[in-house]
Amino acid sequence: MTRAPEYVSYAQMDKLHELQKPRSEARGELNFILLSHVKELLFRAIADDLDHARAALDEDDAAGACLALSRATRTQRVLVACWEAMNGMSADEFAEFRHVLNDASGVQSFAYRALEFLLGNRPRNQVEAAHDNGHPLLRRELAKPSLYDAVLAYLARQGYPVPTACLDRAPARQHEPNEGVEEVWLEIYRDPAKHHTAHRLAEALLEVAYQFSHWRATHLLVVERMLGGKNGTGGTDGAPWLRAINEHRFFPELWTFRTRL
Repeated sequence: MTRAPEYVSYAQMDKLHELQKPRSEARGELNFILLSHVKELLFRAIADDLDHARAALDEDDAAGACLALSRATRTQRVLVACWEAMNGMSADEFAEFRHVLNDASGVQSFAYRALEFLLGNRPRNQVEAAHDNGHPLLRRELAKPSLYDAVLAYLARQGYPVPTACLDRAPARQHEPNEGVEEVWLEIYRDPAKHHTAHRLAEALLEVAYQFSHWRATHLLVVERMLGGKNGTGGTDGAPWLRAINEHRFFPELWTFRTRL
């Protein structure tokens, strides 16, 4: 038997290419599956960098955290670009194989949900579902403070007056916007030279949040182009559901303090 090239055996490329199994003869289905796999892998890559950022903050290594956040942002841009590739499929091409998806939907991705949990979006209903019958990855993530929790704990250790209620909250509970946290960011941005490290961290965080919102907005446009007003797969109501989630912002006080700056 001929030995596979090292590139193929190292990354198990043969196995990777065996994973795409279209259920129809529709021209666009293979491309749809390939892009779905790419997005899943990118979710994991982003989560890995954000996890490294969280760990660096736990060690008070803000520079290391910013480096990891910067890597995550670069990968997020590639993730957003996946929608451009998906956007090359016309509505009639998608309609040819949409029925074979049954109730499959990207919102069921445990890698995507873990990424939202890591960033701090932990709505009670989704947390309860993850605890009851969720993927082990989700349960492990919910046992840890979110990235934003790690940021606030870091700021508190540096002497910033982060409200105690934001520091003592159970990890699985979602952070709610807090005026005291907004005051901390306002102090940092009013004198960025004095608070250089915290300011740099804030800008890196905001870029991550911005790219995630960019992903959601592009997702909405692609869904509207493909489905119009149809219900989405997986039990969502399609574009209206995506419009609602588009209003969510990670690290909320980093957005709201700007009105007062």
